[in-house]
This record gives sequence, structure tokens and C-alpha cells, in this order.
Amino acid sequence: MHAITAPTFILCDAWIRRRLRVPLLQTGSGRGGIYSGLVLDLSNLDLEEIANALADQTDYEHRWLINPQTGEIVFWTADTGIDGQTPVDLDELDLICIDPLPSWVWYQDMADFAETITDERAGHRLARAIQGKGAVRRFKDELHEEYPDLLPAWYAFRDARATRRAVQWLADNSLIDDEAADRFLAGHPDPGLP
Repeated sequence: MHAITAPTFILCDAWIRRRLRVPLLQTGSGRGGIYSGLVLDLSNLDLEEIANALADQTDYEHRWLINPQTGEIVFWTADTGIDGQTPVDLDELDLICIDPLPSWVWYQDMADFAETITDERAGHRLARAIQGKGAVRRFKDELHEEYPDLLPAWYAFRDARATRRAVQWLADNSLIDDEAADRFLAGHPDPGLP
């Protein structure tokens, strides 16, 4: 967890904290919250890019960050900073880290898809494909090789959930208004599956 001053941030994954019932940390001013500044306009944010950052399980030598003033998403690496040339410590940036969600969150999407589709045979085979190590690769292979007609439904399902997670993450980090988040989430349920 990195604390950044001016404005005050508390960098942590609110989504995990809420599920694990970890209490919200207090800022130095005694006010609770993640970010105490103005909220961003949800319609001006790149939700797909935030969703990609939340799903990025590659390594910890790089991070996705969001500017709480503008909503701009930047990519940081230990070697090249955010401009691709100048190394900079995360603590020196007035940006909020977009920490990836645990891999089991994304695994659950595959399990829910397999359980929800109406083709019982396909559902059973997809459920079996995600058992054990290498689940993501086997799930994708099964879809591409045996059930290519389900690919559009899978992509729509996966993307809808990823977008809702991005909006929830923004709300959990006080970057967007809770009412705007609630309206978005209510208006974007899981798509119907074949």
C-alpha cells in the first residue's frame, strides 16, 4: 500500500477489502475514503482500459495507474516510469494504482458461463475444461475448437462483467459518484446466453 500526499490517496484494493471485511483506512486528515477529491464523469472514462488493468495478471514490474483529476490511464514500469523513458517511484506520483483483481474472479466468469448456457453438453465440457491448472487455456481451446458458435456470447458475457467490475472499482475508490455507478450497474446486467 502506497500513501501519496497532495491530494491525499490511500492506495488499496477496495473490492478485496470489502469482501474480506478489512476496515477502510483513514487518511491523515482523519477523513475516511480512498480519494477525497472531485469525482470523475463516468461517461468520459475508458472502462475497457480500466477493466484490462483489473484483469492484468502478468507481473508486478509494471502497474496501471489512473489520474483522479482527469481519468487518464497510464502505464508505469519500474525501468521506464510513465513516460517510457524516465524511471520514477510510484510514491512520487499523484496517481492511483489499479491493482489487478485476483485470478479467481475471472475464473468465476468461465464457471458461470459454463453453468448458465443452455447447451448442457457444451456447459458440461466447458466446466470440465476449467478444472485444474491451465483452466483458461483449456476453456479457450474448447470454445474455439468445439463451440465456436458460443464465442460471441462468451465475449459479450466476459466483457459485460469486466466493464461492471471497472465501474464498481471506480465507485469503491470514490472516483465516481455512487449514484452514477448504481445506474450503470443496473443498466448493464449479464447478457442473455444461448
